[in-house]
This record gives sequence, structure tokens and C-alpha cells, in this order.
Amino acid sequence: MKNTLVLIPALNPTGSLISYVDELIKENFDLILVINDGSSDKYQSIFIELTKRKEVTVHRHIVNLGKGRALKNGFNYFMNLVEEADFSGVITVDSDGQHSVEDVIRIREVLTTTSHSLILGSRNFDQSTVPFKSKFGNKLTSKVFQLLYGIRLMDTQTGLRALTTDCVASFIPLAGERFEYETNMLIEAAHAKIPIQEIEIETIYMNDNSETHFDPINDSLKIYGALFKTFFNYMASSMLSFSIDIAMFQFFILSLNMGASSKIVLATVGARISSSLFNYLTNKKIVFKDKSNHASVFWKYFGLVMIQMLSSALLVALLYSILQINETGIKVVVDSLLFFVSFRIQKRQIFNG
Repeated sequence: MKNTLVLIPALNPTGSLISYVDELIKENFDLILVINDGSSDKYQSIFIELTKRKEVTVHRHIVNLGKGRALKNGFNYFMNLVEEADFSGVITVDSDGQHSVEDVIRIREVLTTTSHSLILGSRNFDQSTVPFKSKFGNKLTSKVFQLLYGIRLMDTQTGLRALTTDCVASFIPLAGERFEYETNMLIEAAHAKIPIQEIEIETIYMNDNSETHFDPINDSLKIYGALFKTFFNYMASSMLSFSIDIAMFQFFILSLNMGASSKIVLATVGARISSSLFNYLTNKKIVFKDKSNHASVFWKYFGLVMIQMLSSALLVALLYSILQINETGIKVVVDSLLFFVSFRIQKRQIFNG
């Protein structure tokens, strides 16, 4: 059987971490990396005890650097191991007892038969034992992720994850030092088209989740900032393109010497070409960071622009004929919906290299 590394970030853990690690060892998890993420002095005896197990390596952050940094350092450690031995992948596990050893075993079984995947141990938040704040927060985040990235996930915040060896390196450079890093992992998987598998696991909350180091305000803001970052950049790119469209329209109107109708048509076309080129280059290089061949992406993008323009005209005309209300108001609603649809298409189908 190939090797598997179990990675456990730990900040001020309880003594139960020792018995938990011993259970993992009994189930033939022979390589366990514990990251002591700046735990205070009174917890050091726990880590000293763990180092007595030959299967366990403990790395220490002198100060708390955050779960994201602990995971990235663990992944980097794993990739150095890969140079010397054959591994199926790495499994990340929280230190607060929320993940049963049985579920870690199930995740390992899936990992050893899978390639190029991110595997999530997903909790069922419909159970009555789940605290309301955890249920609400996770369900909301899952809905937002599905809306923005087109992937439906039961649990976007799970700490029980497995990464196959062939995709670990792509997650190391990602931004995020705390819990938002795990969200960025999902976004990277969606962007890079790394398959995400979900395995339903036991939903365990110890003492109403009192052991968590998750800050409900600051960490939630960082997670939603990560989720919406690409969309906000997309909005900024679109607003700049709109400004360029208006400015170029005015420039052509003042520069062209011909009849009013011809001038308006040419000014509209010239302005739209200029703003679309700017929007295309900005979206490709900055918003979606696409590195694929220009030619194929270029024609797909401008095909979408034409479809979006025709769809807008047809839908506005159709709705106006039915509703008989202000055309401009209808156009605002229609174009707003098409704007969001265009974001999804550009994210998933056009700029995905």
C-alpha cells in the first residue's frame, strides 16, 4: 500500500489529542505530522508526549500563524517526502476531536483508489445536534459557493480533507493564513477543474464546538472576501469597460464628420469594440488569470459578447411587449441577470486555462 501522511494543525489542544493520535497509529497511519501553531507553554507537554511516538513528527510555530499557514507548511513538508517515497496523498484532520478515526479510515480508502482529486469529509448540517450558528453559516457559504462557482457542496468548511499527491503542489502558493485558506482551496479546485469528491462523515461537535478557534466575525469576513474576490474584480473590470465605452463613444462623436445617424452607429460600434477589447484583456489576465492560448479564448469571449448583446435586445423587446412598462427599467433588470450569467460562463467555460 502507498504511504499516506496525516496532517494535524493544532493550537492549544486538549490532552485527548494524544489518545486520538494513538488510535490513528493503531489503524496503521504510520506518518503523522502535527503542526504546533504557536500553542501557549502550558500545552507543550502534549506535544512533547506526541514526539515519543516514532510515527509522529511535530513542527512548531513559535507564534500562532494561523491554520492556513500551518496547512501550507504541512503540504510543503509532504512534497519533500514525496521525493523519497511513494504516497497516495495527504489527509488533513482537525485537532479538536471533530473527525472520528473511522471517518479518517474511510477517507484513506477513497484516497488510495483516486487520482487528481480533492476529497472532502462532509458533515450533514440537517441533524438536530448541529449548533444553529454552524448550520446557518455553513449552509449559507455552500449556497454562495454554488452560486458563484457552479459546484454544489454540502460542507465548505470541513477540516477533514484528502489531497492526492498529484495536486498538492498547486495548493501551496494560495493566499490565506487562517480559515479562508480552506475556502481558497475550493476556489482553486473549481478554477483548475480538480474534481471535488464528498464523503459524508459523522457530525461531531464537542461541547457545542467550544474548542474552535474560528472567529465568527473576522474569519467569516475573510472567507466571504475570498469567495467574492473574483466577482468583485469582475465588477470592477466591467465598470471600467463601461466608462471606456462612454468615453470612446464621445470621442468618436466629436471626431467623425458625417451625418448624425451614421455617426451614432459608427461611434457605438467603435466604442463597443474598444471597451470589449479592454474587458477581454482585463478579465483574461487579471480577473480570471487565464494562461491558455489567446486565439481560442478570444473567439469564445467575443462569441459570448454577441450572444449577450442579442439576448439583451430580444429579452427586453419580449418583456416590453408583455408588460408594457418602461423599456429602460426592463433593460436594467435583464442586463443585470445577464451580467451574472456572463460571469459564470466566463469563469467556467472561457477563462479556465
